Amino acid sequence: MRSCPSRFSPASRTSSRTALWLRYRTPWSCIDSRQFCARRAEVKTAKLHATRRVRAPRVRQTPIRMPRVSVVITNYNYERYLRQAVDSALSQRGVAVDVVIVDDASSDGSVLLAGSLVAADPRVTLVARTQNGGPASAFNDGLAQTTGEFVVRLDADDMLTPGSIARAAALAEQFPGVGLVYGHPVHFAEPMVLRHRDQARSWTVWPGRSWLERRCQVGHNCITSPEVLMRASTLRSVGGMRSLAHTHDLELWLRMARASDVGWVGGADQAWHREHSGSLSAREVDVKRDLEERASAFSTLFTDGLGDTAQNERLLRIARATLANEALTRTTQAYSAGRGASPETDCYLHYARGIHADLDSLPQGRALRRAQRLGPVKARYSPNLLAHAVRHRAALVIGRYRWRSTGV
Repeated sequence: MRSCPSRFSPASRTSSRTALWLRYRTPWSCIDSRQFCARRAEVKTAKLHATRRVRAPRVRQTPIRMPRVSVVITNYNYERYLRQAVDSALSQRGVAVDVVIVDDASSDGSVLLAGSLVAADPRVTLVARTQNGGPASAFNDGLAQTTGEFVVRLDADDMLTPGSIARAAALAEQFPGVGLVYGHPVHFAEPMVLRHRDQARSWTVWPGRSWLERRCQVGHNCITSPEVLMRASTLRSVGGMRSLAHTHDLELWLRMARASDVGWVGGADQAWHREHSGSLSAREVDVKRDLEERASAFSTLFTDGLGDTAQNERLLRIARATLANEALTRTTQAYSAGRGASPETDCYLHYARGIHADLDSLPQGRALRRAQRLGPVKARYSPNLLAHAVRHRAALVIGRYRWRSTGV
């Protein structure tokens, strides 16, 4: 696999400048004044909450000392993958690893296999649950058994890349205020030859409040899960995972950012995320349900009575406006595809009105009003709505590139 250029190389700087130009220099004729003001505010926010960046050769691949890291592997009917996950953790270099396997009442041979792994290596322990409680409660049971300075949460169908824990621990050691470190995960489906980038090229450290606010402005989860290393003291101070159906991980990352800084290991691939039909992430979740689950994660965090009340209320308003705006975007896209004034668009609009009172004030409000004026037939042939759809698709492509290279 060809390695991506460092963000500090001339090529990457050019790409970065191009992405920023496209992000902030969209022709003003394509957006209204509210979008202009929002983007100006976003630029000012980025300058105000300056990030810290470290580049090679100052970036270390391993920590100076050898910290203890506990890897909690949650398993439910993944006997066929469990050994690979455990081996990927135990083979980590530069850190002292112990593994806690939590079996969530599997009906296959997972417990027998886990028992053999425990017998073969004293670093492995097993928590065998008699009743299935879901991934969040399974992780919390495993967390109670951890003794490491750092904690990694690993699903049994995923794997850690060689050296990933050491690379993340080196960043956390250099910046004691960082409570959560993550990097880029490689998504794969079998059969596939596993490749990865094994050299960290840069570190980025965001103030937690800056990273958290950016998540509210975007509304999406930028972390898969196995690529994360958490400082145990920070994790215990904020508590374990909360019982959310599909966004228990997102809510935890947000909560960690509210309590500490966030670090990114650039240039290396930190985990392999397996995509298969039986995984939780692959289960059928319709768009509205996904929007509702993300809204639930933000609401759970910002209404838990912890943190600064005024700040929580402000960030919750931002997150809800972001998600409502996404629903309007999907409504407009449906109109331009000839599916306007349908149960699909009614569903999106009902969701948006439920979390944000003034839809006209949202950036996508103008495009939606245009689509509704044209109606479901004429909207399909509108040049303006077509241009709107093209810009939206381009923004998604740029966003994916930016995520892969910067983590946000």
